[in-house]
Amino acid sequence: MKILITTDWYSPAVNGVVTSVLNLRRELELRGHEVRVLTLSQDLHSSVQDGVTRIGSVAAGLVYPGVRLRTALAGRWVRELVEWGPDVVHSQCEFSTFFLARRIAEELNVPLIHTYHTVYEDYTHYFSPSVRLGRRAVAALSRWVAARTDCMIAPTGKVRTLLQGYGVRTPVFVVPSGIDLRRFQRPPVPGCRASLLAALDIPRENLVLVSVGRLAAEKNLDELLRFRAAMGDQAVTLLLVGDGPYRAQLEQEAADLGLRAPQVVFAGMVPPQQVAEWYQLGDLFVSASSSETQGLTYVEALAAGVPALCRADPCLSGVIRDGENGWQFRDFSDFMSKLEAFRAHPELRRALSEQAAASARDYSAEEFARRVEAIYLAQIARRSGREEVSA
Repeated sequence: MKILITTDWYSPAVNGVVTSVLNLRRELELRGHEVRVLTLSQDLHSSVQDGVTRIGSVAAGLVYPGVRLRTALAGRWVRELVEWGPDVVHSQCEFSTFFLARRIAEELNVPLIHTYHTVYEDYTHYFSPSVRLGRRAVAALSRWVAARTDCMIAPTGKVRTLLQGYGVRTPVFVVPSGIDLRRFQRPPVPGCRASLLAALDIPRENLVLVSVGRLAAEKNLDELLRFRAAMGDQAVTLLLVGDGPYRAQLEQEAADLGLRAPQVVFAGMVPPQQVAEWYQLGDLFVSASSSETQGLTYVEALAAGVPALCRADPCLSGVIRDGENGWQFRDFSDFMSKLEAFRAHPELRRALSEQAAASARDYSAEEFARRVEAIYLAQIARRSGREEVSA
């Protein structure tokens, strides 16, 4: 098949959408398909290189940090992709590139499939002072997008239920995004953990709670800071790996709570190729977010052999299995009881780590691509059947 993937977010940006698209493209190509990507440029200039068409765009950080909006005329670039003739168009974002995806799919009369990556109602504070009006706007946008697609893909049942609650009537298939397990299941480099801990001034005897991801308000990292403050002088380090628009506020909140290194450490951004080593700095992966559609960082941590202790959320159903590869917590008391059990029983720690790595196999990039490929083929066949009947 010839497959066109459209996305507002792409490399060099680093987030869950980019990770999903990169993994999907690689695995589809390994399965013998020809895959091209249509995305936004990091400046006003459009270009094509290595099967990636980038359309000129401008930063729109007032809408959401890092967002870009298409400004360049795209007719020439769309025409080139139409002449290439994809068999299916797979959209990953609801804004600038979605309109181009729709144009191409309509002109070629091929299926348009859309993956719904983001629970936008958890992000309405970026563009609406009213939660109620923000949610209504998100529901209307979601229905509008869905009505213009052949089907939608949701990373979890939580997202499918949300879309159905918005009134979406388009078929929605649940397909968890996959990760490249090989990146995270490499044996630890001898001495790497000790040297990184030393560089961060984290005592080797400290229990390290690691969080990896974007530092944004919707990630609820404030709660983790409050939890750490409530622990007092315990030998526990909260290690926050990543950067984002909320970092300054988090650093100020940590100071206001009386937290200082090594109680909390802000590591900043790390090279993507080294992120597995940073997960493995943690004894436990922690998250208090309830805004995830799937949360690839949870699966990455598990693949790295790091059990998870995360706020209970429907998106974690079947992912974080209590007492097997970690726990879901509901409040501070619940969090602390799980944490104390983990600290007190070395044999439990070993078992959880082994089960974490094993459970991640369900989320391989290979399986992800196989399931998405099956949806492509089914939608192509459905359209063919419909056209034959109507003829």
